[in-house]
Amino acid sequence: MIWQFAFRYFRAKKSTNAINIISWVSVTAIAVGAGALIIILSVFNGFEGLVKSLYSSFYPSVKVNAISGKTIHLTDQQLKQIAGLGSVSQITQVVEEKAVLRYGEGDQTIAILKGVDSNYNKVAEVDKSIARGRFDTGDEMAYRAVFGIELEMALGVDVERSLIPITVYLPRHNVSSTVLPEDALSSGILYPAGSFAIQQEFNSKYVITNIAFMRQLLEMDRNEMSALEIRGKPGVDDNVLKGIIIKTLGAGYKVETRYEQNLALYAIMQTEKWAVYVIMSFILVIAAFNMIGSLYMLVMEKQKDITILKAMGARSKLITGIFLAEGLIIAGIGTMIGFGISILFCLAQQRFGLIKLEGTSFLVSAYPVSMHMADFLLVSVTIIVIGVAASWYPARRAGREGVELKAT
Repeated sequence: MIWQFAFRYFRAKKSTNAINIISWVSVTAIAVGAGALIIILSVFNGFEGLVKSLYSSFYPSVKVNAISGKTIHLTDQQLKQIAGLGSVSQITQVVEEKAVLRYGEGDQTIAILKGVDSNYNKVAEVDKSIARGRFDTGDEMAYRAVFGIELEMALGVDVERSLIPITVYLPRHNVSSTVLPEDALSSGILYPAGSFAIQQEFNSKYVITNIAFMRQLLEMDRNEMSALEIRGKPGVDDNVLKGIIIKTLGAGYKVETRYEQNLALYAIMQTEKWAVYVIMSFILVIAAFNMIGSLYMLVMEKQKDITILKAMGARSKLITGIFLAEGLIIAGIGTMIGFGISILFCLAQQRFGLIKLEGTSFLVSAYPVSMHMADFLLVSVTIIVIGVAASWYPARRAGREGVELKAT
């Protein structure tokens, strides 16, 4: 009965046209707020998905590092045991170290030199992001290097035509502090092979080469590495895989999921998304003021009905419920309209790229969007809470209206 009265009051023509206008202004404001919130959250989801896809081409599902120090030792038996796990797709050994690079007689620059084995692209798939040249780390006859494209430009290297090698200087491990500076460094040469374009953080810092070259300069043995990178099989959760690796290797290693390897980045992305959600929710709060005014005027309009209902035995709780339902109807209609508009806009953006990104340095030409059911639920709950809060005081006042019947 509560909803029947509420729907009737919403549809019925009011004696004062301003009440109808304010009601539909409230609906429109909620529709705009709900639609804008869904669209903005979907854009954040789109960028988050894009960043994760870029990072997944460079970071593995799980990475095994040293708890202290720079390197770990894994025996052939341990490597074989990990590779044979049912949840593991591929593994690769890597050696990373900061190095000074010099191209010909040009300027020097500092980069992260990453030595990888032949299995690397089955874990990270950097070869799919080659912009110029080819992915080739060479062999003992001639070690080669694949540069981040921004690092290639900074060095002035032409990976497709240059025959001039890159001179690499790496710090030697376990060297006494009393040795001469030139004796504390190992040097070698790399021949440019190609360049990759993934994301600025990688493009400007990393050079990928052969792991044998790195072990040779750093005087490592063949079972020593900076990290073991592991790719899980499709459908295997990274946290589950992490638990399996810890159980297999024991507690003497630092094991991180892809999320933990980029914890700061993901934390910033989530913080930005929640901040935008809070800011945009104020639009809905503003819409709630319209609802309060609309319901107050409706209570005044329906004073006679309230009096009759109470004379017939209706309790204050019933009257309060009718006007609370009226507020939720306004909020619900606005929400449905807003959701409909936002879904149409997001689908059009995905299909046609209506709003473009300015500039030419982006990997995508238009704003990416990705609708998540969790966002729709979050916005729905937010609007329900705001709707109930806005409707409560007018509805409570309606429930307290006294019975004033005149005798005839």
